[in-house]
Amino acid sequence: MKKNLQAPTDPPQTQAMAFQQTTPGAPSVLSAPVSRARRLAMTAGILAAATLAAACREVLAESDSVGLEQARAEHEAGRAVLIDIREPDEHATGVAAGARLLPMRQLPRRLAEIPTDPAQPVLLICNTQNRSAATLRALRERGYGHVRFVHGGMAEWARRGWPMVKPGG
Repeated sequence: MKKNLQAPTDPPQTQAMAFQQTTPGAPSVLSAPVSRARRLAMTAGILAAATLAAACREVLAESDSVGLEQARAEHEAGRAVLIDIREPDEHATGVAAGARLLPMRQLPRRLAEIPTDPAQPVLLICNTQNRSAATLRALRERGYGHVRFVHGGMAEWARRGWPMVKPGG
């Protein structure tokens, strides 16, 4: 569809119809006239929103996650601390033996329970990986560079039939 843009020197009444459709019989794209100033403001708003969204979106690197097999091996060998950030009702369905239980909602007031020693890897696990990835982002902002999230989560752990225990057991 071809659109013609009026020159900015046009009088205000002709600027009001700056976008005109040239395809005969096609429905109008704009239901109301839009001034050049309004069009520029809308464009600036869209560009600002897109720029803000791009700046806020942090893409995690592949090195920020660890596969389920590797996480289990590191945890069971004592080479990493596994922190289960699911909520207590989810913990009740079973947890990995030896995992620290630190519900995501409690994280702000229990932050001191996360090891800060960069030599001690920390693995975050939730049900799938969505919350653990989000928690990783928040922890990275606070300087926790030794933390990774477990790809697959406890849902995949359970699906594989790997051992789980009741919390506190």
